[in-house]
Amino acid sequence: MARFDTAADLPGQTPVVWRRTRASILLAALAGVAWPPLILTLLIWPPENWLLGREIDWRLTVLLVGLIAVPAGLFVIRRERDRRGRPGTRLGIVWRFMLYGGLLAAAAQTALALLISLLGLIEAGNVIQGFGATETTLLIYGVGGLPVAILVGVSYALWAGLCAAFIAFAPAPDRVKDRLGVLGGAGAGS
Repeated sequence: MARFDTAADLPGQTPVVWRRTRASILLAALAGVAWPPLILTLLIWPPENWLLGREIDWRLTVLLVGLIAVPAGLFVIRRERDRRGRPGTRLGIVWRFMLYGGLLAAAAQTALALLISLLGLIEAGNVIQGFGATETTLLIYGVGGLPVAILVGVSYALWAGLCAAFIAFAPAPDRVKDRLGVLGGAGAGS
């Protein structure tokens, strides 16, 4: 049985820093977008309609959202690290991606349910049919689709977070201990 003396000994708790090359950040973003279940299902069962429009395959929609969300997630983490120095570990980076991915999936599914409900209300022949269309749409896309969307969003974000944490970040160098007290005043006078 493994024994952990400090929190830094636990898996994922090692302090990390950004890698120096921009290519690693770009590679992390591309790897994060290429969620394996999505890519495999696109290869095994190609979509019937590849064009953007009314009947676009949902996997292509998820891929398009990932093309925007993964680089945006890396940007948000960079801003947060510049401001507060957090997340400072790989586990923190993965958790941020999962949180933001779940929230984005919930917001997108809610917006989709409301938009389709509004379109059904507008296209209905009378008020009663409009309310029926709205109820049905909210039950299917809101109540039924929301948990599935959050599950897919968190799973996708977990993959993207792992790619970001291990490709765009490297373990931080060990800090030098100030044993003689000379390092504390080095930046004070300049």
